Amino acid sequence: MRLLLVNPNMTVAMTDKMAAIARKIAGSRAEIVPLTAQRGFPYIASRAEAQIAGGIALEMIAENLDGIDAVVIAAFGDPGLAGARELFDLPVVGMAEAAVMTAAMLGERFSVVTFSPLMTPWYSDCVEDTGLASRFTGVCTPETRAVDVTRVVTDLRGDLVDLANQAVREDGADVVILGGAPLAGLAPEIADDVPAIVIDPISAAVAQAMTLASLQVQFAGRTCKPAAKSSVGLSPALAEIIATETVQ
Repeated sequence: MRLLLVNPNMTVAMTDKMAAIARKIAGSRAEIVPLTAQRGFPYIASRAEAQIAGGIALEMIAENLDGIDAVVIAAFGDPGLAGARELFDLPVVGMAEAAVMTAAMLGERFSVVTFSPLMTPWYSDCVEDTGLASRFTGVCTPETRAVDVTRVVTDLRGDLVDLANQAVREDGADVVILGGAPLAGLAPEIADDVPAIVIDPISAAVAQAMTLASLQVQFAGRTCKPAAKSSVGLSPALAEIIATETVQ
C-alpha cells in the first residue's frame, strides 16, 4: 500500500515531521510518499489561505497519483478535501476530519487546542462540516496572535498543556485534539499531563487512510463526480482529470 501525504504548506520541516509520524503509524503496512507545496504559503492560517491552498493541493494530488492507494491532506483545516473526494477515485482523508471522527469514537465530548486565535473560526467550521458540532466544546488558544510556527511546540508547550487541562476541567472534554501541523507529534509527549485522551491528527489521518484503502471500495460510476469540462490555466494533470468522462 502507498499513501500520498500532501502538505499544502510550503514548510518542508513540517512535511518531514509529519512523514516521520506517518511512517511510525504505518510500519511495514504502507509506504509514505510525502509532498510539500512549492507555492502558496509557508503556513496556512485562515479560511482565505485555505481556499487558495486547496487548489494547490488538488494539483499536487493530480500530478502524483501513479501507484497511490490513498491520500492524506496534511494540513489541519483540510484544504481541498471536499473537492479532492469529488475528483479522485481513491480514498482522501483530511487531518481535521480524521481527528474529529476519531475523537467521536474515543469519547463523548471533544475540544480542539491550537496555538493561535486566528485559526478559531476556520477550525470551528471544520468541526461543523463533520456533523459532530453537538459534541464539540470549542477551540482553545493562547491570546497571542504572533507565533513562530517553527518554535511553537517549545515556546508554547506549557500554554498548550494548560489549555488542554482547561478544556477538560471547564468545558467537560474527555478528548483533546491538538490542531495544526506545527503541533504534529506533541500529543504523546503531553498525554501524561492531560486527564483526557489527546489526539495527534496526522496519526489519526494515516490510520484512517490505511483502513479506507484496505476496504477496496468501488469508485467507478459515482453520481457525485463532476461533469467533464475543459479548463484554462490549470496544471496539465489536473486539467486532464477534470476533462475525463465518468466511467459507468
